[in-house]
Amino acid sequence: MKNFFEGIAWLFEEILFLPYAVLRELEQTSWILANSVNWIFMIVGVSAMVYWVLQLNLFDKNGEEDKDPSAHSFL
Repeated sequence: MKNFFEGIAWLFEEILFLPYAVLRELEQTSWILANSVNWIFMIVGVSAMVYWVLQLNLFDKNGEEDKDPSAHSFL
């Protein structure tokens, strides 16, 4: 059973975390490229927030928003 868990540890440390090791080494030369994963997550999050706000405005302009105080059961 110990070999099984050591195999799982080897898989994660040597294979699956290899891209993160490359990014860690890349940090010495280029901070922007090393944080590319963070930049991608930030771009996806900001674009999702912009889409959400545009959809909220669209529903508000069409009058589809139910603004009654008792519209939701938790209120």
